[in-house]
Amino acid sequence: MKTKSLRHSFVKYIPETLEDGVLYISIDYCTAAHKCVCGCGNKVITPITPTDWELTFNGEAITLSPSIGNWSFDCQSHYWVKNSEIQWAGKWSRYEIDEGRRNDQIKKQIHFSKVDNLADVSAENEKNITRQGHSQGFWRKLFQRFGF
Repeated sequence: MKTKSLRHSFVKYIPETLEDGVLYISIDYCTAAHKCVCGCGNKVITPITPTDWELTFNGEAITLSPSIGNWSFDCQSHYWVKNSEIQWAGKWSRYEIDEGRRNDQIKKQIHFSKVDNLADVSAENEKNITRQGHSQGFWRKLFQRFGF
């Protein structure tokens, strides 16, 4: 039987056995899980990360974005969770699924290359600050020694 809405439950750990109609959310582990809303019984895991899903909680209802496409399940269900309600999306073709997966990979590569670049820039800035600090210390000591 199809689920029409999901009740949220904030937990530390995702339980082994999931109840129908409940979206379990672990803030500690940045993960949400629920049973597939089509009724097939499969466990759906949605990592909450900058490159996977975004979870919004307004104090009453939850929203997951983007849509959930269960392409690895026999049901291949596709739906949105908006304000705790299930909104069914259209079935995707094999081409659309492959393109969606390819786009997800590209987004991850772009995101992580930016993170790596930020780390590289930060390390380079730290080296520059250290170099400047040493050279300023050297000149300061030299000026002090000769009374300038």
